[in-house]
Amino acid sequence: MPNYSAELDAVLRALADPTRRMVVERLAKSPAVVSDLLGLFSMTLPSLLQHLRILEDANVVTSSKQGRVRTVSLRPGALDILRVWLGEQRTSAERQADRLGIHLNRTTTKET
Repeated sequence: MPNYSAELDAVLRALADPTRRMVVERLAKSPAVVSDLLGLFSMTLPSLLQHLRILEDANVVTSSKQGRVRTVSLRPGALDILRVWLGEQRTSAERQADRLGIHLNRTTTKET
């Protein structure tokens, strides 16, 4: 298994919160200004900034500031690690299902 558990853990922790998942879903459409993101939620600006900091620390989003306006973007490829990990899990589960299928075919054939 590749050694990417720290990165995977950070992304999973960041996405464990529904607010942060909603932010990621919104940013998947296009970058957004923090004030626009704030309008999506019933929370204070400091609370939203805390959520954004967690996403940024996990390398899920990036932000840039121009004057007084902070724009947040989904980092390209940020969720690829999830796809890789889930693919590895699915492959393992598929192998188990294949073995079960073979076993069931053998036992069914013996009984008939």
